[in-house]
Amino acid sequence: MNLEPVIGLEVHAQLKTNTKIFCACSTSFGAPPNTHTCPVCLGMPGVLPVLNKKVVEYTLRMALATNCRISRESRFARKNYFYPDLPKGYQISQYELPIAEHGFVDVDVNGSCHRIGITRIHMEEDAGKLGHDPHRPVSMVDFNRTGVPLIEIVSEPDIRSPEEAGAYLRQLRSIVRYLAICDGNLEEGSFRCDANVSIRPRGSQTLGTRTELKNLNSFKHVEKSLQYEIGRQQEVLLEGGQIIQETRLWDPDKNKTTSMRGKEEAHDYRYFPDPDLLPLVIDDDWIQRIKESLPELPDGKKKRFIAQYGLPSYDAELLTSDRELAEYFENCVGIYSHPKQVSNWMMGALLGLLNNLGKGIDESPVSPENLARLLELIEEGVISGKIAKTVFDEMGQTGQPADQIVKEKGLVQITDTEALEKVVSNIISAHPKEVDAYKKGKTKLLGFFVGRVMKDTKGKANPKLVNEIMKRQLDA
Repeated sequence: MNLEPVIGLEVHAQLKTNTKIFCACSTSFGAPPNTHTCPVCLGMPGVLPVLNKKVVEYTLRMALATNCRISRESRFARKNYFYPDLPKGYQISQYELPIAEHGFVDVDVNGSCHRIGITRIHMEEDAGKLGHDPHRPVSMVDFNRTGVPLIEIVSEPDIRSPEEAGAYLRQLRSIVRYLAICDGNLEEGSFRCDANVSIRPRGSQTLGTRTELKNLNSFKHVEKSLQYEIGRQQEVLLEGGQIIQETRLWDPDKNKTTSMRGKEEAHDYRYFPDPDLLPLVIDDDWIQRIKESLPELPDGKKKRFIAQYGLPSYDAELLTSDRELAEYFENCVGIYSHPKQVSNWMMGALLGLLNNLGKGIDESPVSPENLARLLELIEEGVISGKIAKTVFDEMGQTGQPADQIVKEKGLVQITDTEALEKVVSNIISAHPKEVDAYKKGKTKLLGFFVGRVMKDTKGKANPKLVNEIMKRQLDA
């Protein structure tokens, strides 16, 4: 059988509001257990929720950024289920009338553009967090996260490979970070997803029985779990078995999925409109004001970087994947107007440095101004490209500007022709065998001679000038 996977993702993004969705409790991460709670988020009798306007604004920003149709009237619903981390016995969410529907996101996969449909975006509150005692049969619950605002972004089943799922997820994360509505931190759980996957004969329009994958807290885990689950389902079908609709957990240590429970359907949650919350009515003026306030988004910025700066698609995609990274690039190019050189240094030396330090671009010890000045020193012939790497490493450790490091360490490039002529003559005199081989046609030995000069001058000689002098003397 020629089978194809059908994948849909349900992404939860925690909104960067100061307070929870229906009360004034703080949303800050890492506080002592049960210190950011009140009667409203704990579901005490007689309390009433009050909707946080900023949550609605942030949701509208995401809806507009993903080309969704915004509902002028939407409703909150109660999603009923029992779990110890859910103090009310239900979660306030949206069901039949979500705030946004029918959007899309374009993603690039191996140079090809794929459009992923978005079924809906809706608001909901988060649940608490259970902690399990490793030594006793006891679980403890922390309600700090209860009531923290989330948006759920539900895709159409348009994804056909784990790589495409990863690209879609990265694009969504990039968008929420550009909009400054979510920090996109997968480790802290402020950006997370569940994946639905099924298998069907290629070309069929009928969806197969799906499984839902949970415990996916990194892009790598999403792609690996989908790869495993696709293979598992194919094996079951090819052996004549049937796929069971269920929820499965990804085990990153064993690189496999395991059965967790039967998959719930919508009717299992007994959704009904929340009687404590009025219908949410949004007017056109508010939508227009939010639309006009949207920043340039990753897709548009990538296209502009290609057109304006002449960057390859790969460079533009990497540099625009993060808003701060794109701003760093443009600040640097504003001083040193050679975009490709800036791109090369950022994608190589700068990102390598930040990765080793475990820091983001906003914490870079090398400022855009200092990187631009380093590149100017190379262009001016003050230092060579090789010395520049040494200077950059020192800048990364100390935060000092390039000029100061070059002066203090005496790294100015040797451009004195007379001095280099003497060094070249000495190198030629010291290697008669190699000179003889060069004269007999082994012209690649030019690199050997230039290397010896660079070694003797500790990398300070101007490489271009050394090449010219060395070739002239050898040919003579």
